[in-house]
Amino acid sequence: MWTADAWKDYELIDASDGERLERWGRYILIRPDPQIIWKDARQSRLWSKADAAYKRSSSGGGAWGRNSLPESWQIEYQSLGLTFKVKPTGFKHTGLFPEQAANWEWFSRLIREAGRPIRVLNLFAYTGGATVAAAKAGASVTHVDASKGMVAEAKQNAALSGLADAPIRYIVDDCKKFVEREIRRGKRYEAVIMDPPSYGRGPNGEVWKLEDSISDLLKIARDVLSDDPLFFLVSSYTSGLSASAMGCALALTMKGKCDGKICSDELGLPVTGSGISIPCGAASRWTAK
Repeated sequence: MWTADAWKDYELIDASDGERLERWGRYILIRPDPQIIWKDARQSRLWSKADAAYKRSSSGGGAWGRNSLPESWQIEYQSLGLTFKVKPTGFKHTGLFPEQAANWEWFSRLIREAGRPIRVLNLFAYTGGATVAAAKAGASVTHVDASKGMVAEAKQNAALSGLADAPIRYIVDDCKKFVEREIRRGKRYEAVIMDPPSYGRGPNGEVWKLEDSISDLLKIARDVLSDDPLFFLVSSYTSGLSASAMGCALALTMKGKCDGKICSDELGLPVTGSGISIPCGAASRWTAK
């Protein structure tokens, strides 16, 4: 497991019976997590002192209860000198996936040590965690997401991290269509980062599942890599798509493009109260060397 264990402003305090007890800066949140299947005794007294708790509804969705949170606040990822806005949403999310810090650390080192200009394409880029990490490490980044609101949040996170004037290009577009146009235009990148959603809808409302679409997405993204690529990172929160399966798909996709190495594993967060680490999705990494 690749564990994001360098956080100081985020802490997974305890985990039991389908819920996380988390500290985001100065605020304590309780959120549901289907991976937490154990029902051992809750260790922390902070369960009863949380600033907000998200509860799912039997009719679908959910809402924050006993909510004494501000609309948003900031936390730092000091290891890389990054600052992010935290903003809880009506879908239990906070605008940041802290387990992704394990990936940020990995590719930041690759970018810093490359010794050459690195262009990064970040697809399904959400609020820009990977974008600001790559830019902070010295890369130029093209940030692509279909949500105008998420791209606006990414710009804010870049500014908070001192990257308002960094070489980041923000694109509101369908990721697949954008990559196809970049290929036709002859644009190429040394690195690709992609974190596609588990489910999606096409322009005519058609539904697609990531496990049915991942192979095509990987092949299209492969073709936008330069002749001297550095890395390819794909992450997923789809329960039916394991790290090993993604690794196989990525290995077959990259075969013939460039010799390289594939590593795949779960992403995780350490739990302070019990000493275990919980799984929080999976990732597969390709490097040229």
